[in-house]
Amino acid sequence: MKLFFLVAALCGLVFLNSSQAETPAIKGVGQYTIPDWFKNSFLDLPAEAAEAGASGKRLLIYFGQDGCPYCAELFNNNFSQRHIVDYTRAHFESIDINLWGDREVTDFDGRRFTEKEFSTKYKVWFTPTILFFDEHGKQVLRINGYYPPHRFLQALQYVGNKREGEMSFSQYLATLSPAPTAGVLHAEAFFVPPPHDLRKLKDKPIAVFFEQKDCSGCDTLHQNIFRQPATREQLKRFHVLQLDRWSDAPLVTPQGQKTTARQWATSLNVAYVPTAVLFDQGKEVIRIEAFLKAFHVQSVLDYAASGAYRTQPDLQRFIQARAERLLEHGVTVDLWE
Repeated sequence: MKLFFLVAALCGLVFLNSSQAETPAIKGVGQYTIPDWFKNSFLDLPAEAAEAGASGKRLLIYFGQDGCPYCAELFNNNFSQRHIVDYTRAHFESIDINLWGDREVTDFDGRRFTEKEFSTKYKVWFTPTILFFDEHGKQVLRINGYYPPHRFLQALQYVGNKREGEMSFSQYLATLSPAPTAGVLHAEAFFVPPPHDLRKLKDKPIAVFFEQKDCSGCDTLHQNIFRQPATREQLKRFHVLQLDRWSDAPLVTPQGQKTTARQWATSLNVAYVPTAVLFDQGKEVIRIEAFLKAFHVQSVLDYAASGAYRTQPDLQRFIQARAERLLEHGVTVDLWE
């Protein structure tokens, strides 16, 4: 089997310069155990959703993979906290799907898939991914990637308290974390200055980073990820814009719509900052949400800028091939730096 590390590559790798290591190596593989309160399921999803609904609960489906450092963070950090575990157990039936597994899954329409086919159907590109369903099999919320404990609990409460009928998740978060009134956005020389008319940016793909003031994740993005030479090399392949998620500054979208940064972020369902939305030829290709690590950013940028998304619909396979090439060139792979 080709080093299972490559599966974990998708979760967010950092590649060190080959001059920094004598021998290519793999570091930072995530170690975790799925807790025993996750259901030992036959993966018949209609039955699982109905059973959860009968007890006043909803269905939580976790997609993960061995070696994934973000999955380890989810279980070792979030699910090590009693109040999060108690809330999850009280409001959800939780089952796990192996991104590369072969167990049979019965989908809500009655069709049967292997775990990996099911993951492909639901376009699970990042791990962990968590899908929440109501008793009728309707998807209520999707989390792509790792959310830190406080934001993860907010997502659980949004679904557990059945708030989706009242507002979107992004609107719900705004009620908890209103637009801040202090602090500054981080400036970068590579940001395209306003005013922004994205219709005119046609010679390269566009990377739009939605941020906000007083944002710790944005601090990490600028102070760590953007400082890495490998990230900057990828960013050169884009027109890079920074938008304040709460700003009323006018702009024109790639489709020619006149709007504001705030309105556009809401229409794109940007629920978490920082979020990067990547466009090519006027269409969204992919986005980076939730908790960010350097190679997570670098790989998704490469996937969009290279046009690989046109011939390789599976981001995971693309990252695996990229990891293989770097290891062949003597580059050390660190999964959690």
